[in-house]
Amino acid sequence: MTTPSSASQSESAPSLSKLTIPPPQSAYTRPPPTTTPHSKPPLSSIISTHDFETAARSSLTSKTFAFYDSAATDLVTKSSNRATFDRILLRPRILRDVRHASTSSKILGHNVSLPLFVSPAALAKLVHPSGEKAIARACQFEGVIQCISSNASFPLHEILASMGANSTQPWFFQLYVNKDHNTTKKLLKEIMALKPARMAGVMITVDSAVPGKREADERLKADESMVAPNSGGKARNDAKGGGLGRVMGAYIDSGLNWSDLSWIREVVGPDMPLVLKGIMSAADAKMAVEAGMQGIVVSNHGGRNLDTAPASVLILLELQKNCPEVFEKMEVFVDGGIRRGTDVLKCLALGGRRR
Repeated sequence: MTTPSSASQSESAPSLSKLTIPPPQSAYTRPPPTTTPHSKPPLSSIISTHDFETAARSSLTSKTFAFYDSAATDLVTKSSNRATFDRILLRPRILRDVRHASTSSKILGHNVSLPLFVSPAALAKLVHPSGEKAIARACQFEGVIQCISSNASFPLHEILASMGANSTQPWFFQLYVNKDHNTTKKLLKEIMALKPARMAGVMITVDSAVPGKREADERLKADESMVAPNSGGKARNDAKGGGLGRVMGAYIDSGLNWSDLSWIREVVGPDMPLVLKGIMSAADAKMAVEAGMQGIVVSNHGGRNLDTAPASVLILLELQKNCPEVFEKMEVFVDGGIRRGTDVLKCLALGGRRR
């Protein structure tokens, strides 16, 4: 029991047992990352994704960090993506032999070292001069699939060449469909000429018909010399601000609909896997199966488009309840809020299949 006097005491002074006193610097084996403005900490100090974020906040330009970190309006969905994982708990089972646990998996028939892929992020050259080329080489070294953005900093053939002429590393291409469908058809034909045997699939982003209002990105001026060579997107500033996500995505077709999947299939051929990125309901997941898709990405675009959309991981529960058959008929991926290996494990447990 708590007496009135002890309750009053606990309210007026914190318990010493709850105080966190950082150890002296000499006690660290891996000191936390520390940076000065626009400098990077030693890679050896990075031990989590949170450390990467800390380093990025300090070392990147304000505009670059705002572009990657910003989300739509009040950031409700962005925050919910992360917080929902904390509310989903794991139930451990004991006395299992885990001496030889493996993280290896398959994605659309391709062997990978981890049950995940590197999601498409535009303009990686903003972070490092090698941009997507460096990501490609790292993915090849680690046996992880890279999804290359339509708005990558380099032409697709240069990114693939950076892995070496004899590389067998698989990769996705993330497609934003242009308002001019002939432009997209031309791009897809060029892509199909670039060693399609290495290509894991075309990932069509379907949740960006209208750009989100990413206020942190809008407030800072854009460098108008930036161009995305694959899509032709160009940076500019206007009366609304300098949001890179908005102005560089101005070419995206807001009229894209289910019937358009047929001409995309015709261009890439019957054997190229198609994945829809941006599914957020059981009804649309079932329609993706009916449309002949090989996979979906359950995604709210990181909360960057429609704020107050539900957390992506919750949609896995909806699919399990309302259309569990989709997990057998196609591969189901999920993104948004994933920060730890336990988050990946929760996605797998909720239906993101590890084949």
